[in-house]
Amino acid sequence: MINVGDLRPGMTFQLDGNLFVVLEYSHNKTARAAANIRVKMKNMRTGTTTETTFGNSEKVARAHIEKRKMQYLYDNGGMLVFMDTETYDQIEISSENLTWEMNFMKESDEVEITQFEGEVLGVALPVNVPFKIIEAEPAVKGDTATGATKNAVIETGFSIRVPLFISEGETVIVNTTDGKYVGRA
Repeated sequence: MINVGDLRPGMTFQLDGNLFVVLEYSHNKTARAAANIRVKMKNMRTGTTTETTFGNSEKVARAHIEKRKMQYLYDNGGMLVFMDTETYDQIEISSENLTWEMNFMKESDEVEITQFEGEVLGVALPVNVPFKIIEAEPAVKGDTATGATKNAVIETGFSIRVPLFISEGETVIVNTTDGKYVGRA
């Protein structure tokens, strides 16, 4: 058990059977009132973000999250297969749990799997990943005064907006957190 006063952004803890990661932390003290601790936290199972206030003397259980480097192997009909690069152990994760991440995963990509007591919580992708453009609209002359963009499709089938000078077959860097074009590779 740890005191809520010791919580910091990035720490993980258990509360009422749920796993949370601290996003923001603030310690509030007003005149004669007891100190309060406001915590903005994200549920690691559902992804929902909530804010709560704790008393200064409350305690929560620390959660030890295991992170392992794994390689994405293939899609096995709704189950994604990953392999530990050190032990060669394989695990399967439902593709329903990784709908956003699937837009940016190619076979043999390395990802970071987060687990809590054997339960897989999620997949962490690298922030900027290079992808080949497999389809791009032709550039239209005219509206170029304000950084015009066009639609393009990367090799995973995800559609992004790119500048007019990017053409089919080029490699671009895409941000996996928001799915936006970052630059040329």
